Amino acid sequence: MMSPSPADLDAAIHALVDVGRTFAARGSVPATSGNFSLRLDERRVAITRSGTDKGALAPADIVIAHLTGPPPPGASAETPLHLALYRDRPAVRAVIHTHADAAAVLSRAGGDLVLTGWELQKAFAGVTSHEAAVSIPVLPNDQDTVALAARVSARLLAEPAAPAYLLAGHGLYTWGSSLAEAVRHAVALEHLLACELDHRRLGALPSPNRSP
Repeated sequence: MMSPSPADLDAAIHALVDVGRTFAARGSVPATSGNFSLRLDERRVAITRSGTDKGALAPADIVIAHLTGPPPPGASAETPLHLALYRDRPAVRAVIHTHADAAAVLSRAGGDLVLTGWELQKAFAGVTSHEAAVSIPVLPNDQDTVALAARVSARLLAEPAAPAYLLAGHGLYTWGSSLAEAVRHAVALEHLLACELDHRRLGALPSPNRSP
């Protein structure tokens, strides 16, 4: 992969700015949460800066990180989680991390999450039926994101087909072979998690067709 031209770099930066506005409008990145990144070449990615309102991103809020180096000044503390995905999965071109409400809640329900029976599962690359069982690993959160990234890498190595993972009480990470695919995966997963959460809530209610 060749290094991007100045025009391509500018396009990548503005694409991440637009993605920030998209997810802010969805309510998926409250306060200054969440981060987004895009692979530039074999060595570098563009990623959102720490502490930024994702609905008000400017080009200066995008920094360049090297896959094998320390995060640059101003980068999010979660940059190691992005870089690990790019190193482990050469086909990944973009990573999306959001704090959707249902993701945070379901990630604390205990155990991994398995989605099945939902038509929108087919939004994930490689999933062709609502009958498929889509496993979403759930890992404990950790403020030491370098150590956390290593644990995530080991877990995903054991589950290479996973299209995403959750951090308990935190949010979701998903990715794609393009920025558009990563966005599609994130939007689909947020919808599926909201449906799954509502389904579980309904299951806890007495049926209107039977006596309590």
